[in-house]
Amino acid sequence: MKKKICHSLILLLLVSIGSLTAQNGSLATRQSIARFLNSHVSGELAIGKITVDSLTILDKAKKVRVVASVNCSYIPFTQQRVEVVYDSIRNILPSSYASYKVELVTDNQPIENLVTGQSRKYTFRNKVDKPLVTALSKPFKAEKGLRNKHIALWQSHGFYFEQKLNRWEWQRARIFQTVEDLYTQSYVLPFLVPMLENAGANVLLPRERDTQTLEVIVDNDKATHPSVYKEIQGDKPWSVGFGKGFAMLKDQYIETDNPFQDGTFRQTVTRKKGKESLAEWIPSLSKAGKYAVYVSYKALPESTEDALYTVYHKGGKSQFRVNQQMGGGTWIYLGHFMFDQGMNESCKVQLSNLSSKNNRIVTADGVKIGGGYGTIARKVNNSGIVSENTKSSDNSGPKVLQSQLSIPYQYEVSSYPRFTEGARYWLQYAGFPDTVYTQSKGVNDYTDDYKSRGIWVNYLSGGSSVAPKEKGLNIPVDLAFAFHTDAGTTLNDSIIGTLGIFFTKEGDETFGNKASRYVSRDLTDLIQTEIVKDIRSLYEPAWSRRGMWNQSYFEARTPRVPTMLLELLSHQNFADMRYGLDPRFRFTVSRAIYKGMLKFIALQYNQPFVVQPLPVDHFSVRFTGAEEVELGWQAVRDSLEPTAVANKYILYTRKGDADFDNGVVVTSNKIRLHQEPGIIYSYKVTALNEGGESFPSEVLSACRVKDEKGVVLVVNGFDRVSGPADFVADSIAGFYDPKDHGVPYLNDISFIGSQYEFRRSKPWTDDDAPGFGASRANYETKVIAGNSFDYPALHGQSIVKAGYSFVSSSDESVGSGKVNLTEYPVVDLILGKERQTQIGRGVFDSQFKTFPAELQQTITAYCNQGGNVLVSGAYVGTDLWDNGEVNVQDLDFAKKVLKYNWRTGQASVTGEVKSVQSPFRMISGHYEFYNELNEHSYVVESPDAIEPADPACFTIYRYSENNLSAGVAYKGRYKTCVLGFPIETLKSDDQRDKLMADILLFMSSK
Repeated sequence: MKKKICHSLILLLLVSIGSLTAQNGSLATRQSIARFLNSHVSGELAIGKITVDSLTILDKAKKVRVVASVNCSYIPFTQQRVEVVYDSIRNILPSSYASYKVELVTDNQPIENLVTGQSRKYTFRNKVDKPLVTALSKPFKAEKGLRNKHIALWQSHGFYFEQKLNRWEWQRARIFQTVEDLYTQSYVLPFLVPMLENAGANVLLPRERDTQTLEVIVDNDKATHPSVYKEIQGDKPWSVGFGKGFAMLKDQYIETDNPFQDGTFRQTVTRKKGKESLAEWIPSLSKAGKYAVYVSYKALPESTEDALYTVYHKGGKSQFRVNQQMGGGTWIYLGHFMFDQGMNESCKVQLSNLSSKNNRIVTADGVKIGGGYGTIARKVNNSGIVSENTKSSDNSGPKVLQSQLSIPYQYEVSSYPRFTEGARYWLQYAGFPDTVYTQSKGVNDYTDDYKSRGIWVNYLSGGSSVAPKEKGLNIPVDLAFAFHTDAGTTLNDSIIGTLGIFFTKEGDETFGNKASRYVSRDLTDLIQTEIVKDIRSLYEPAWSRRGMWNQSYFEARTPRVPTMLLELLSHQNFADMRYGLDPRFRFTVSRAIYKGMLKFIALQYNQPFVVQPLPVDHFSVRFTGAEEVELGWQAVRDSLEPTAVANKYILYTRKGDADFDNGVVVTSNKIRLHQEPGIIYSYKVTALNEGGESFPSEVLSACRVKDEKGVVLVVNGFDRVSGPADFVADSIAGFYDPKDHGVPYLNDISFIGSQYEFRRSKPWTDDDAPGFGASRANYETKVIAGNSFDYPALHGQSIVKAGYSFVSSSDESVGSGKVNLTEYPVVDLILGKERQTQIGRGVFDSQFKTFPAELQQTITAYCNQGGNVLVSGAYVGTDLWDNGEVNVQDLDFAKKVLKYNWRTGQASVTGEVKSVQSPFRMISGHYEFYNELNEHSYVVESPDAIEPADPACFTIYRYSENNLSAGVAYKGRYKTCVLGFPIETLKSDDQRDKLMADILLFMSSK
C-alpha cells in the first residue's frame, strides 16, 4: 500500500514538473499559425485546409513545437521556404518567445526533414560496372544524363480476366475516348521511355512495349515456321547448356505454365580473338514494318558481362553489349527496328562469342520479334472461389465470394494485342516465377495485376547491390515509377490535377542499402514539381497540385527502391481531359517526369546533370551541286530548362526505301552531303548535349533526277499534333471527333472509340455505364496513324516519277526567308490537317495556322514573280474562314493570291474525288483518300470544299458523293492549284503519281 502511494506521489511530481517546463499555446495563436500556413500555399496547392493540432512551449529547451495536420506535409518544402515559415511563426508568437527555436512537425517529421535535396547520411546508389544493355551503335554517351542507370516503370493497369463475370475486361471505364489501361501507355511508350533511353537509361517495363500485332519467335528448340535458328562454329563451338531454357511449345499458356522452363539453351566460351562462334536468329515476317527485338539467355555464375548482339535491319546494323550476369531467363529488349517482308540475311539477330575476356560463358536462347497477341489463357479457377477486387490501398485480406461451379468453364485468351494486357500476363509469358504474378494463387487476376508490379521490381533487383541477399535478376534498379490517372469529377469545369504518392513507414524506414525511405518523397516532389510547373507555364496556369501522400498503396510500399505512384489527372473529369488527350500535353508531362527522374538520380549520386535539348526546327535541304545538297537547321531554346542547350547534333540518313542509319555526330547546324542521282535521300536531325539526345526533327528529302524537267520545292507545313475537337455547353459537353479527330504524334494507341454520352448530368453507375463521357469500344485494339512528319518523301516519289527533281524545307524556313522560293519553278506546300488549334480552355494562343502572316508574304512575293504553287490540305479554307477569328488579310490572301474561296468544311464522308471538265484537259482521274481511322495514314474526316475566286480559276475536282468542289486551278501570270484534301492521304502510290503528274503538267503548260 505504501509503495502504491509513493508511486502515485512520484507521478504527481513528474506531472507538476512537466507543467512547469511545457505549456500549451493559446487557441488564438494556433489559429493564427494555421491561417498563415493556408495563406502561404493558397493558389499554389490544392491540399485542403491545414490545421494546427497542438502548440507546445518547452521553456527548458527554449523551443516552440507546432504540430500541424498531415496535409501540411504535402507542401514542397525548400530550405528557403522552411526559413520563411519559421520566421513567420516566430512573428506570430508572443514577443517573449522571440529567442526560442521554432519547430513545425507534420506527419511526425519536422519540416526541415522534408526539404527535397537535403543532405542525407545515405543516398540511394548502386554499384554498376556494366549495365544490362549498352547500345554500341549510338554515336554518343550521355555522361551527365542517365547513362548506366536502370529505371523500372509501368503504365497503370491493363486488360484482365474477371473471374466473377467470366470475361476479359478493362480495369477502368471507357470514358472520354480512352480507358486508363491504355491511356497512360500514350505517355509511356511514345514519349517517356524514349526520353529516358535518349538520356542513356535502361528502361524496364512489366508490360509488352511493342504495339506491332505480329510476333515471330526464333529459338534453338522451335521457331515460328519457316524462321531459322542456326549456328556458325568457331574455335569454341556451341553446345547444349545445362539447365532449362525457353521453348515455344504451346499456343496458349494456362495456370502457372512457364515457357522459359520448357526448353533448352545453347552456350559457348568467350574469346578475345580468333575465329568467332556465332548464333543467328533469322525471322520470317509476313509483312514489312517496325518490330521490337527481344533476346533471352541463361544467366550463369561464369556468364560474360559483354555478350555482343548485332541486329541487322533495313537501316544497316546496330550492335549491343548485354551483361548476361543480369536478366537471365526473360525477354530483354534491345530496340525497335524496320524489317523487310519475308526472310533474308539482311534482317536477323546475331550473337558472337567475341568478348573483352577469355573463358567466360555466353548463352543463347530464344529471340522474340514483335508484340503479338496475348497467349495467356484464363478461366474461373477450379475451386470456384473468387474474391472481391480490393484496392491497392486496402491492406485487409481478400473478401471471398462463392462462384457457381455448374458451368464447365473453358480457358480463353483475351484475343487482344499483348500490349493491351495487364502486367500479370506479360510477367508469366516473360518467365517470371508465379510468386511474382499471382499472389492470390490464381483466384483474383485484378489484385494479382497491381501487386505483381511492385513484386516485379524486387525480383528485377534481387541479387544486385539493391538486395544482394534476395533472389532475382541481379539488375540494380535505381528507381520505380507507377504511372496512373485518377477518378473524380468537378461540377464547374475546374481541374482535378496531379497527385503524388510514396510510402516511408515500413520497418526502420530505410532501404536495404541504408538510404532513408524519405528519398521516395524527394523523388515524388521533384517529379510533381516539374509536372505542375511545366503545365502551368505552357498550358493551364490554374493546374492543381494536389498532395504528396505518404500512404500505404501496394505499388508505393512494396518496391525496395525509391518509388513514386503518380496520379497525373482525372480521366473522369472533362476539364482535365481537354488537356490530357493532346499529344503536346503528353510530351510536356513526359519530359517533366524525365527531368524529375534525372534530377533525383543526380541528387543520389551527387553528380551534375544536363537536360537533353528540344527538337530542332527551321530545317531545310537545298541543292548546291549536281550531286550535292546542303542541310541546315536551328536549335530550339527551352524556356523551362536552362541546361537543355544543344552543343552538337546527330544527322540520320535514309537512302531509297531503306531505313535510317545509326546517325553521325555533327558539330555545326549546317552540312553538305553527296547524293547519288536518281535516289531519294531522306534526313532527320536530333539535338545533342551531355544529357542526351532530343526527339527528332521532321523528315526532309531530296532527289536529283537525270534529265530533269525542273526542280520542285516541297514545303512541309504540316507539323500539327492535337487532341480532338471539343465543345462546352450548359448541359452537354465533350469531344466531337467527326468534326476533327485531332492528330496523333506518329500514332495513337489509346483511342478506343468516339464519345457517345454528352449529358453532364449522367452519373457513373458502373464501368460498363460510366455516364458523362462514355465512349465506344470499336477501336480499342487498333493503332491509329497520326502525323509521321515524313511526307516530303511521299510527295517526292511522285514528283520524281513525273520527271522532276525535288528538295524540301520546313515552312518555318520558308516564312523566315531562309529558303528562297524564286529558285524553284514550282512549290508544293503540304498542309495536311494543319489548322489553328488551342489546347484545353485556350489560355494561350492557338498554334498550327495554315498560312501564318510571314508565309503569306513569302508566297505572295513568289507568285508576283511568276512562281507556281500547289497547296493541299484538309483545312485550307476552314482555317481562314471558320476559325472564330476571321482576318480580312487571310481571306484576301486566299482569294487574291491563291484564287480560291471557301465553301464548307466536312465536305465529304466517303473520301472519293473525281476530276471534272475544265480548260485544263491534262487533269483527269478518280481518287480515294483515307476518310476513316486506320493504321496507314492519318484520317481526313473533314475535308474542305473550295471554289474558284477568279474568272481564270476553275474547279478541277469534285467530291463524288455531292459534287462539291474539291480542288481548283488558276492560270494567269502564275499558276496555283489548291486541293481541299491532302495528297499524301490518297490510298495508293498509283493515285498519288497520277494526280501529281497531272498537276505538274498543268504547272508547266504554256
